Amino acid sequence: MDLIICVVGLLALIVEGIRCQGVYAPPTVRIIHSGHACNVEEERHTERVYTIREGETLELTCLVTGHPRPQIRWTKTAGSVSDRFQDSSVFNETLHIAKILRTQGGRYYCKAENGLGSPAIKSIRVDVYYLDDPVVTVHQSIGEAKEQFYYERTVFLRCVANSNPPVRYSWHRGREILTQGSDKGVEIYEPFFTQQGETKILKLKNLRPQDYANYSCIASVRNVCGIPDRSVIFRLTNKTASPSIKLLVEDPIVVNPGQTVSLVCITTGGEPPPLLTWVSTNDSLPQRSVVKGGTLTLPAITSDEAGVYSCVASNNVGNPAKKSTTIVVRALKKGRFWITPDPYHNDDNIQIGREVKISCQVEATPPEELTFSWLKNGRALRSSERMVITQTDPDISPGTTNLDIIDLKFTDFGTYTCVAALKGGGIPEISIDVNISSTTVPPLFFSFLVPPSLTVPRGKSPLVAREGDTVELECLVSGKPKPIILWSRSDKEVPMPDGNMQMESYDGVLRIVNVSREMTGSYRCQTSQYNGFNVKPREAVVELIVQYPPTVEPVYMEKRQGLGRPVVMTCKVLRAHPSRVLRFEWLLSNRLLHAGAFDAQRDETEYTIRSLNRDGWGEYTCNVINEAGAGKCTFQVTGKAYPPEFYYDTYNPLWQNRPRVYGFKLQWTQMNPGAVDRIVAYRLGIRQMGLQRWWEQEIPVDGQINKGELMTHNLTELIKPESYEVRLTPITRFGEGDSTIRIVTYSAPINPHLREFHCSFEEEPICMFTQDKNDDFDWTRHSAATRDTKYTPNTGPSGDRSGSKQGFYMYIETSRPRKEGDQARLVSPFFNVAPKNPYGITNPPAYCFGFFYHMYGKHIGTLNAFLKQKGQSASEAPVWSLSGNQGNHWKQAKVSVHPTSSFQVVLEGVRGSGIEGDIAIDDVTLEEGECRDPPPDLRTKAASTSSHIWLLSITLVMTLLEGQR
Repeated sequence: MDLIICVVGLLALIVEGIRCQGVYAPPTVRIIHSGHACNVEEERHTERVYTIREGETLELTCLVTGHPRPQIRWTKTAGSVSDRFQDSSVFNETLHIAKILRTQGGRYYCKAENGLGSPAIKSIRVDVYYLDDPVVTVHQSIGEAKEQFYYERTVFLRCVANSNPPVRYSWHRGREILTQGSDKGVEIYEPFFTQQGETKILKLKNLRPQDYANYSCIASVRNVCGIPDRSVIFRLTNKTASPSIKLLVEDPIVVNPGQTVSLVCITTGGEPPPLLTWVSTNDSLPQRSVVKGGTLTLPAITSDEAGVYSCVASNNVGNPAKKSTTIVVRALKKGRFWITPDPYHNDDNIQIGREVKISCQVEATPPEELTFSWLKNGRALRSSERMVITQTDPDISPGTTNLDIIDLKFTDFGTYTCVAALKGGGIPEISIDVNISSTTVPPLFFSFLVPPSLTVPRGKSPLVAREGDTVELECLVSGKPKPIILWSRSDKEVPMPDGNMQMESYDGVLRIVNVSREMTGSYRCQTSQYNGFNVKPREAVVELIVQYPPTVEPVYMEKRQGLGRPVVMTCKVLRAHPSRVLRFEWLLSNRLLHAGAFDAQRDETEYTIRSLNRDGWGEYTCNVINEAGAGKCTFQVTGKAYPPEFYYDTYNPLWQNRPRVYGFKLQWTQMNPGAVDRIVAYRLGIRQMGLQRWWEQEIPVDGQINKGELMTHNLTELIKPESYEVRLTPITRFGEGDSTIRIVTYSAPINPHLREFHCSFEEEPICMFTQDKNDDFDWTRHSAATRDTKYTPNTGPSGDRSGSKQGFYMYIETSRPRKEGDQARLVSPFFNVAPKNPYGITNPPAYCFGFFYHMYGKHIGTLNAFLKQKGQSASEAPVWSLSGNQGNHWKQAKVSVHPTSSFQVVLEGVRGSGIEGDIAIDDVTLEEGECRDPPPDLRTKAASTSSHIWLLSITLVMTLLEGQR
């Protein structure tokens, strides 16, 4: 007995857990399609393919269920490795791409997640169809004449067109269709794959007079997606020849900046006449360039526009002809000098009686036009035994000249000037001055140039600063001339504060504004060899230490709690420098609550409110303080309720009981209802979209709300067809909580609170039935009084289902141009499924679908009825089908359907073998419940989830009892 009690208790807990879960459910997802699809292959295994023509509109909608409302994200994975994953995420239910491109084909994924269970993911592959104009190229066999296509030469015509799906080619000579074997002098290669894609080659062996003709290549994708065939014509004559060209310019062309350059290219041969284009090594032609025929003009050319320019001629015969020339723009820049002490003595000092070398370097374009001259005190200096002027080998040090002073004397003091120029002129000269002078002359030697030295001032390393300060790292530099200082991080991979790897300083000081903790480390100062001694660089290191306040978490946290309950707040230290934290303090709205020394053994401090009262609501601050400042944790303690969660999976939420107004069933759950005080009411706000005024009312709440409990409020008197913005706000003793907003949109109601649907097609809207866009022809609405039976008197009805000649019905007209097998499909509006269980569909409900049909004529084809559920294509097999002549009278059909989601019914008429095959329908009905006498194989039975649970429970109890015996 005790065992039975335990089992019953366990089952009670299971049922209670299910009840507490309420309507919360993990997401499910389904992709439906609209837009301009050519064809959609529904799921076969896991593959769905959506075919669309390039330039049309792609529209995919992700239908989701689940509560709370799942977040939706669309992503795309492309087919090529180089474009494997694109950042093309769309956070919306509908993915809309207008004028889709071929590169946008690939697999699209819809991902839905709401924090419950695993995310739901569905995918569909989008195949973009296209066909480009074909291109015909002509080639001779290797080694034969290239000037013209003489007699007894073999010629190949290749036709290529980019397409999806693969293209089929056909060749015509004039009006004659060429096929393999139709002409002994013609050979056609079957399609094969090359780097250019699929191609087809026409081989003309030993050219004959009749081979000189117009050749047409027709590319076809068999009219898929309505893509028409494309063709190209090539005229082959005895003058057909590959292109040849000539450039009427020099190579290279050397010009000064600012000049206008014109490049002229002319054709010297080729039939058909070649097309001339210009290309550049700089990826594209300059923006200001002008191309007119074969002439390329570059106005006011700059150094950036220098490079190789090529003229290309193409006429699709043989290989394109290409001629190139190089444009060189004169330039002089970046002049610098350096002094090298006597290379034969291991001494950095420059002394009287020893050798000194002054080197001067510039960057010149073109380098062969570069010339140097030297001046002393403004007068020309010529090379001599003591003053040797040389020019360095361009391969070793391009653009460099040297002045070697042998046996330095006092009379050599003065200003030496290095002058660089280009022979062509038009470019300003560059001159560099080097001053060698003295104020004192020692008796034995004169050290008038002092090598550099670097030192760090006392007390400047390590340098301690606080985060946010401006700091100056200093290296004292001496030397004559005074060198530039280069600063860098000792860790060579770490950049300087400005992002560069090096920074220059003329006074030896590195100034850093708003220093941060990441800048802590070693900094190297180093002398530069720019315009100074050619001696070993000097360097020194400065250590920088940046102190910063404690980094704490959480920086901000909201704590929601009801009155009379405890609240615990914890502030944790992550890092600080110096790491020793001195003290902490807790405040409520700047009022000190608690302070003390920080425990070195712990990295956090805690404050507890044992029983929250109204005075305890507010902003709490914890300051953790060290020598560099304070880190702050902020806690907002509030009794504000969490926002409600609108329920979007309500079945039949919209109804209409009067012509101009409609109602909406608003449902929601409450997020974390037990986190704060009991919710006593909801404030409902509603306003019509486009208007400013809100209408508000309070919805009282009796008792405690459970987690997952579904609440309902009916919105009435909504004006058709307006949309409304609805705002819902929970109210507690604290006041108003967080609000949630949703949009209520009017849509034509689907069997709203109706026991049956009936359509007799008497009105022009035909009860919201629509013609399928992917069939061959349409159903026609007609009455016997207006229908012309002159040409087909032996088919079709003589009145509607009631016998009235004025009544209307729908029928398919099978006269020409209709052909056997053509299909016409009529699609009903959507019908919602009304489940008995408010939490989902367990037993699929039954509906009785009925209609009257008239199938009279010796050429009658087939009438089919399909069930199409939302997001899916019509069922592969019809739920009802009938073929052949059924006599000249109306008959009724009924069939039971068992949809699991919103659905449509599709009536399909298939044309028979002749014109006497008109099929008509009338009085379409849909009623809840099974048909009174449905076919036995259409009945379905499914036990509900709760039935399964209790059956399992009873079985478990009986098994345990059996074990007790």
